[in-house]
Amino acid sequence: MTTCWHIFNIGLQNTLSYRVNFFARALFNLIPLLAIVAMWRAIYAGKSGDVSGYILAQMISYYLLVTIVESMTSVTEDDWQIAAEIKDGHIGQFLTRPIDYLHYRLCLFFSGRVVYTLAATIPVGLFVYWHREYLVRPHDGVAIAAFILSLALSAVLQFLLSYLIAMLAFWVLEISTFVFILLACERIASGQMFPLDILPSWLAQAVMWTPFPYCIFFPVSIYLGKISGAALVQGLILQVLWVATLYALARLVWRRGLKTYTVVGG
Repeated sequence: MTTCWHIFNIGLQNTLSYRVNFFARALFNLIPLLAIVAMWRAIYAGKSGDVSGYILAQMISYYLLVTIVESMTSVTEDDWQIAAEIKDGHIGQFLTRPIDYLHYRLCLFFSGRVVYTLAATIPVGLFVYWHREYLVRPHDGVAIAAFILSLALSAVLQFLLSYLIAMLAFWVLEISTFVFILLACERIASGQMFPLDILPSWLAQAVMWTPFPYCIFFPVSIYLGKISGAALVQGLILQVLWVATLYALARLVWRRGLKTYTVVGG
């Protein structure tokens, strides 16, 4: 724990150097959200009632919560940095020291999330306050506790997905194509673009067996009260299983990658 805290502290100091960049990124990420909110307002203006079980307040709350969850859990530059360290030979220093590389990168990831969340607090907070009349509150304390737990698991899950993509740098020179494929899958299948339960039921159920909905859609749905009871317990179990599976796979890929890895120089 002392080592993890030391790495986390170093990550905080390094990341704070880019706090203005994080603030600008959080600010300009609100522009697509403005367009989405305006689109759904126009859709509901011509309808009476709900759309796929969502009233206007719930739909706008969904996208507000997606923005909050994304700012607290999404990966920014970690995959590119890991791939660069592999290609440049910098991971060689971890092979001779008692530091686990996966845990090292995970500590840096969380330090980056802390800084990004703090930098995004003002623009995102003002945006949420502006739309506060639409923000739906959680039903009870169980929903709040489950939301916080799912939020933490979502952050680890997104990191592990990016970590696995970055590990491809052991075998390929450029991982950009794979990173963009992952981003596309996450944007569509994680619920960033639209709530997954507006899809046909068979398709929504099929997507829920993949890890992507547990990155964004699942924690947001818990907060909104769309998932509760047995479905909530099952979802949390699946989220934990995906984290454990990806963690084991990350360990396996790391070991396989080291067998093909060659460090040149001193």
